[in-house]
Amino acid sequence: MKRQIIDTIEKYDKIIIHRHVRPDPDAYGSQIGLKKLIQTNYPDKTVYTVGDHDESLSFLAKPDQIDDDLFAGALIIITDTANTERIDDQRYTKGDYIIKIDHHPNDDPYGDILWVDTNASSVSEMIYELFAEGKTYKNWTLSDESARLLFAGIVGDTGRFLFPSATEKTFEIAGQLIKYNFDRTKLFDGMYEKEHKLLKLQGFMYQNFTIDENGAVYIKLTKEILNQFGATPSDTSLLVGSFGDIKGICAWVIFIEEEDQIRVRLRSKGPVINELAKKYNGGGHPLASGATAYSWEEVDQVIADLKEICKYYK
Repeated sequence: MKRQIIDTIEKYDKIIIHRHVRPDPDAYGSQIGLKKLIQTNYPDKTVYTVGDHDESLSFLAKPDQIDDDLFAGALIIITDTANTERIDDQRYTKGDYIIKIDHHPNDDPYGDILWVDTNASSVSEMIYELFAEGKTYKNWTLSDESARLLFAGIVGDTGRFLFPSATEKTFEIAGQLIKYNFDRTKLFDGMYEKEHKLLKLQGFMYQNFTIDENGAVYIKLTKEILNQFGATPSDTSLLVGSFGDIKGICAWVIFIEEEDQIRVRLRSKGPVINELAKKYNGGGHPLASGATAYSWEEVDQVIADLKEICKYYK
């Protein structure tokens, strides 16, 4: 599979790489890390990355802005995206050929070539594996910048190697990546430093969350609350793990009100929650998922469902 992907990359002079909406470090790491990898080994190829930019990830990189006509005849590679609805920039359909590289359950097997590995900690880990195959097959090299991005993606999706998804292979790959020349301290600062306003919002969350007798935790962050702390919905991505330090909890959900929908961030310490996310217009990993609600009544149903999951998990 990896060699088939490499052969396909070699056939195209123009490549456009997509990832999922509401990006995280693995989305940027795999997408833009792959771009840098291809550019390093095929400097004559034109490679673009697309999707709405999240300012909280500016410390990593920024995607490109391109016109519609560039999609004609292009190879499309989509990383870290389980289903077509979550692909950022739906112009991917205008390309010539599609490769899917992902580590989520393959519920939507789109694309002409599919490389899906649900055992991988992250798609950034998979891109490193692609590089390793390319090194053997085509004498590929990896740049320091690509290594930085892939390392960030792995760190982000493993919760700094705390999640069960971090395997022996994950640590081996991380060990190879830190041999490259990039500033890990600066990278970690970019990933985990918080502005004062977010620390105050985090304090509010600790003081106001609700927990039931089975360890289901939830909090609703309305637009009024976010405005009170000068925070945006995307800022809250840095706070999603906050409740993971609470002893004895089962799972938690944070609801973030946006202009026309309510973002649902689900995390678990044991029970599988991605099926719950799928029920509410989302998906993700067994212990870390996202979804969307369209009313506070629907939010209450998500809470009820999470309580049921924790009740029977106990």
